[in-house]
Amino acid sequence: MRRFRFLRAAAVACATLIAVPAVAQTTLKMNIPLARDSSYGVAVDTFAREVEARTGGRYRIQNFYSAALGGERESIEALQLGTLDLTMTSTGPVPNFVPEVAIFDIPFLFRDYAQARAVLDGPIGQDMLKKFEPKGIEALAWGENGFRNMTNSKRPVRTPEDLKGLKMRTMENPIHIEAYRALGILPTPMAFTEVFTALQQGTVDGQENPLSVIMSAKLYEVQKYLTLTGHVYSPALILMSKAKWDPLSAADKQAFLAAAKDAVKANRARIDEDEKKAVAELRAHGMQVVEHVDKAAFQAALAPTFADFGKKFGQANIDRIRNYR
Repeated sequence: MRRFRFLRAAAVACATLIAVPAVAQTTLKMNIPLARDSSYGVAVDTFAREVEARTGGRYRIQNFYSAALGGERESIEALQLGTLDLTMTSTGPVPNFVPEVAIFDIPFLFRDYAQARAVLDGPIGQDMLKKFEPKGIEALAWGENGFRNMTNSKRPVRTPEDLKGLKMRTMENPIHIEAYRALGILPTPMAFTEVFTALQQGTVDGQENPLSVIMSAKLYEVQKYLTLTGHVYSPALILMSKAKWDPLSAADKQAFLAAAKDAVKANRARIDEDEKKAVAELRAHGMQVVEHVDKAAFQAALAPTFADFGKKFGQANIDRIRNYR
């Protein structure tokens, strides 16, 4: 009798297990231009972990690093086509899709990290995220590259005059290109995936990027001089294809948004950490660093360009960002 009851209980347990369906899991692909050991890598790994936890394992993010699925522009185009699900990108190619975003790339627009983050997290930045939707893209959150600094293989740069004639790789961003021409630079737009080889082969003399990117991409191997110009604050974006966003339930959309916020926290924390140690580490790798720059001289050289930007974006809009507290 006892054996019969045991067998019956076992049969009921088996039937119950069979009756409970396995959790269906959807895998989404996310591509970034930088290595896993970078501020982007930390961000998307956090995002993946949080999405899976917050959706009870129903969604899994498969991350691809170092532009394994294409460069930044290709990734954004793939989001529109629905052939890629997610990406984290700089604003470099973004104005080609959402022109209004270019206002954030104006040189010397932001005072410091605290102000830049407050602008992006506040009404100005959040309103800008809404402009992606008509383009077939859902913008989940503003991330960060950091303040950009100039490197080159030719000479130390201390004044705008030192930049004249240098062939510098720039992002595929019309605001940057216009400003750098005004400084006497010969700008050469190219995808980040091509930068190391271009520097190595001498196709370009230099480039400009935040310290965290210079470190993670090991640009010190092909660049001798670093100048802490801090000339442009470079945001980043966590973007998702609307083809994958729209079918999500309201609860899952909130889970993705919350995961993106956690990713941004991790991203910014890594940049803060890198900024504290970057100069010493880059010096240890043999770079000559010009720390003290007369930024007023650079801004004076850009005065005509600033006037053009005022006409393009509206001076009131620029001032609203510049004076944000």
